[in-house]
Amino acid sequence: MRGIVQSIKGLLGGAPRKQSQDEFTEAARELHRFKRQPEERKKRIALIREELELPKLSFTHHGFKWRKWRWASITLINMLFVVSFHYDVQLVEGALTASRFVGFHMADLNSALQITLAHKHVVINLVIGAVTVGILWWLVGGRAFCSWACPYHLLSEWAEMAHLWIVGKGWIKGHPLDRRMRTVLYVVFALLALGTGYTVFESISPVGILSRALVYGVGVAMIWVGVLLFIEIFFVRRFWCRYVCPIGMTYGFLGSVAPLVIEYKLEDCLHEGECRQVCLVPHVLEMTKKSRAEDAVLSIGADCTRCGMCIEACPTGALNFKIRGSGGLL
Repeated sequence: MRGIVQSIKGLLGGAPRKQSQDEFTEAARELHRFKRQPEERKKRIALIREELELPKLSFTHHGFKWRKWRWASITLINMLFVVSFHYDVQLVEGALTASRFVGFHMADLNSALQITLAHKHVVINLVIGAVTVGILWWLVGGRAFCSWACPYHLLSEWAEMAHLWIVGKGWIKGHPLDRRMRTVLYVVFALLALGTGYTVFESISPVGILSRALVYGVGVAMIWVGVLLFIEIFFVRRFWCRYVCPIGMTYGFLGSVAPLVIEYKLEDCLHEGECRQVCLVPHVLEMTKKSRAEDAVLSIGADCTRCGMCIEACPTGALNFKIRGSGGLL
């Protein structure tokens, strides 16, 4: 239970807290002591140096298998809406925020919340759609929606690659913001819907704008999407996803208790930080820093998008997909 609470605190923007030795399990304390032994330190440093001599996997490296699968998944899911509409297939009707799949109602959880607050009454079909979607994304990890289905996430990932390349050239500097800003805006958008009777967030959400543009055609709202991408390339890395979007937070709550997680094994970790360099939400990998893990085996927190990039970046297999309660890795 404590792990779930800490996971949700991280999702809400809480800074990763360094645990005291009293909070560590005996297994974790023993592993940390073992790794501090001179011979083990030398061995770890030698392994890191050996790794550095290999071709480096950077964020912009295109060899990531999971990234290719994710990009294909985002494209396929969104193209289903496009093909169904333009060819009158009637497989998927609507857009990503609200739709019907072969007759079954589907509704994005945050969109359903916004509509309910705005209209101040519960619509049964909306509840059915939200519950159906909630169960599906709970099964695959909550924020997996972001990295495996969201059309804006794909554009934002490309913008992030451009941002890092420009920063690497020294032409600009990144300007990270306080992650608690997303929690504040989550409440603000909910209160605006409740107070105005209008789904304010839906009118500015690049997720809905892009999904509707793909299906029904590009409108003037795409200018706003362009503005957001400009901000993310030249000023704030992943501005919308990390600091504004309540959709990711909503699915993150599901992710805190989802069966599919990324599991971290302290024993196998070199603490060289390759995983944090490629992670889309690096604060969730705080336990991979030396002497930070409070247990020998830990599940990555609720804000994790299950993108899989840390798994491929890890040279020792310390990170892997896992079904909670199962004995084996995926």
